[in-house]
This record gives sequence, structure tokens and C-alpha cells, in this order.
Amino acid sequence: MFRLKYPVEQSNPPLSARETLPTMYDLPSENPEEPGLPDEFHDLQSQLLSFCFCPPNYPPEQIFSASNLNLYYDVHHQNWYKRPDWFGVVGVSRLYDKKDLRLSYVIWQEGVSPFVVVELLSPSTEKEDLGTREANQPPIQPPTKWEVYEQVLRVPYYVVFDRSIDRFQGFTLISGRYQEIELTEARIWIPLLELGLGLWQGMYRGIDRLWLRWSDAQGNLIPTEAEGGLQQAQQAEQRAEYLAQRLREFGIQP
Repeated sequence: MFRLKYPVEQSNPPLSARETLPTMYDLPSENPEEPGLPDEFHDLQSQLLSFCFCPPNYPPEQIFSASNLNLYYDVHHQNWYKRPDWFGVVGVSRLYDKKDLRLSYVIWQEGVSPFVVVELLSPSTEKEDLGTREANQPPIQPPTKWEVYEQVLRVPYYVVFDRSIDRFQGFTLISGRYQEIELTEARIWIPLLELGLGLWQGMYRGIDRLWLRWSDAQGNLIPTEAEGGLQQAQQAEQRAEYLAQRLREFGIQP
């Protein structure tokens, strides 16, 4: 990802638009507390994670996932929140009070912490996502995302992905602290969810790149709804061809 100061000095020959146009991370926001809304990659990657988050040992109505939803974590500081790029919870109703879509996730009401959180690193959030504090900060301040996930919510699995260098890291709680997980074939295995999460090179929504994707115990990708429909159509076609072949074997033209 290019990081240039703006405005950019002109050159001959001119630089490409990708190098000269500002990104949402380069320009100030109207709201000083908001460094910028999610970019397109954040949206697409979060969609892919949600579509394929299907732990087989939980019924669909007991699986909830969200992206960029306010996560309130401290009943004593009720205006403190984090906004994970994506998180998944199991053992809670998919709908609030079993009837409404959530407008936020309030931990002291829900009573269940996320089981896995994914942060997609960006220039404006990288330090907080990785638990780095700035110097000379006031003593009373909200904890970083890392601190909240590790020490407050005790999220069992924390994943970070830096798409600018295609770096994928997974962490799990061991003795109350996050320890990095050794990757196996560029993925981590989460036993209690019976799911793996890792890197996949492929086409999603017309974009061919490395994505984070869920897989089963055998390493098979959990299909999206579109992929599932295509698989069903292919299977139906194969069954029809098999039946037609059997009829021909008996001298009957289908």
C-alpha cells in the first residue's frame, strides 16, 4: 500500500493514479474520532467470512457474526466500544431477543464473548490492533483492541491479516495471554468450532487475490451460497447423465 504525503508533487513522466490519489487513510475525517470507514476490501473480506462461518456443531440459529458493529465491553464505561472488522459468536441467538437484528453487541447483556475476532490491518488501525500504545497518553483511556480481546473479553482466537504484504497471523489464549499459533499450510485449526481459517487464492466477487476463508476438517472450503448453488446444479447434472447412461445400457434412449 502506497503512503505518500498530499498534495503529491508532479513528475515527468507522471505517476499512476494508484500512487497519487489519496486514500481514506491519508485524509482527515470530519469526525476526528473516526479515522475512516471500511474500504472495499474490508467489506468484501468480511462478507466472505460471514457467508462461510458455519460451525457444524452449532445450529444456524445459534451462530452470530458481524462486521464493523459496535462491541460494548465495559459496563462501568458504557460509551467505550471496539468495532472489530469481523467477529463470530456461537451459543447465542442469531437475532436479538430471537426476533430483531442487532444494532450493537453489548457484552453485559449478551453474556457471551466472541469466539473469534478478525482484524484487517490498515495504516490507521495497525498499532491498536496489535496492542501498541502511543507515548504520553492520559492515564485514564480505553484499552487497545488487543487488550480488550485478550484481557477483558478473553476471546479464544484472534486473527490479523495484512493484505498489503499478505501476512496472516493467528493467536490463541494460553495462560491468559495471546500466543501466536504456528500455521499449518497457511491456516489455523479451531477444534471447538470444527473449522479452519486460512489463506485462499481465488476469485470472489470478481476479484482474484488472497482471501481469508473457512474450511472443514479435511481442508475443503466452506462454500458460499453461490458456490453451493453451483455445486448442487453440477451434482444434478451428473445424476441426470448417470441415469441416462444406465437407460442406454438397457437399450432405452432417454
